[in-house]
Amino acid sequence: MHTENLSSWTHSHVFDSGNHAAERGTRLVMAITAATMVVEIAAGWWFNSMALLADGWHMSSHALAIGMTAFAYAAARRYASDARFAFGTWKIEVLAGFASAIFLLGVAALMAIGSVERLFSPQAIHYREAMAVTALGLLVNLGCALILGGAHHHHDGHDHHGHHHGHAHDHHDHGHHHDINLRSAYLHVLADAATSVLAIVALAGGWWLGWSWLDPVMGLVGAALVGRWALGLLRQSGTVLLDREMDHPVVEEVREVLAAFEDAGDARDATRVTDLHVWRVGKQQFASIVCLVTHDATLTPQSVREALSVHEELVHVTVEISVCRDQHWHAASATQQV
Repeated sequence: MHTENLSSWTHSHVFDSGNHAAERGTRLVMAITAATMVVEIAAGWWFNSMALLADGWHMSSHALAIGMTAFAYAAARRYASDARFAFGTWKIEVLAGFASAIFLLGVAALMAIGSVERLFSPQAIHYREAMAVTALGLLVNLGCALILGGAHHHHDGHDHHGHHHGHAHDHHDHGHHHDINLRSAYLHVLADAATSVLAIVALAGGWWLGWSWLDPVMGLVGAALVGRWALGLLRQSGTVLLDREMDHPVVEEVREVLAAFEDAGDARDATRVTDLHVWRVGKQQFASIVCLVTHDATLTPQSVREALSVHEELVHVTVEISVCRDQHWHAASATQQV
C-alpha cells in the first residue's frame, strides 16, 4: 500500500490583499452605520418619534453584525500563521457569516412581529421627521453598499488572478467562492436600504393618502425580503462549515480524472476508486483524499497527483493506493485522515 500526502498548501494562502480591502471596507461601513444610528436615535428622542427610535435601534443591530464581520477579518489575519489551524483561518470568516445570517433572521422576525402589532394597534406617526431621517439612512446605506461593493470586486479580481488551466475553471463561478463574510455585511446594508425604501413608500402613502395601514404592511414585506436573504446566506455558510461539498463541480472533475485510471489497461491492471472526499479549505481552494485499489504495481501517488494538478484549486491532496497481488478483488478498507 502506498500513501502519499501531496500538498501545495501553505498558510500564506489564507489572508491576501483582497481580505485587507474587505476588512478596511467593513470597518468604514461599521463606523458610518454606528454614526447614523446615533443620529436616528437622538432625532427620535428629540422629535418624540417612536418610528425613528425603532429605526435607530434596528440600525444598531446591523452595526453590531458588521462589527462582527470586521472582527472576523482581524481574527483571521492575527492567527493566519498559527500552525494549530490545519487549513488556515478562513473558516473564522465563514463562521462570522453564519452567525450574521442568524442575526439577520432575528431582525426579520422582530420586523414581522412589530408590523403585526402595528396592524392591530395603529399608532400616530410623525411623517415629516420620519421621512427626512429615513431618507438620510437610505443615502448612508447606498454609500455603504458602494464601499462594500468595491471591496467585493477587488476580492474577486484577486481570487481569479492566475487561473489559466482551460476548462478547469470555466464553470466554477456559481457564487460559491465569494467571500461569505463580506457578503453577510453587504446583505445587512442591503437589508437596511431595502427597508428604508419600503419605509419611505409607506410613510408617503400614509402622509399624503392617509393609508396608515401601509406602514405595517411594508414592514411585513421587508421582513420577508430580509428573511429570504438571511436563509440564503445561512445555507451558503452552513454548506462550507459542514463540508457539504460533494455536489460541487470540482468533485465531478476529480472523478473524471480518476476515471481515466479506471479505464486504463486490461483486467490484470484494473484500478478502482474506493474512497473520495473533497472539502473546501479556502474561498476557491479544496483539499481531497483519494483511495485507489489496483492490480497495477507501477501506479504511484505521484502519477495521480500529476493528473489532478490541472485543477489548481486542489491545494492539498492525499493519495492512498492499495495494490492487489492476486487475480481477484478483495475487500479493501480505505483509511481516512482527519
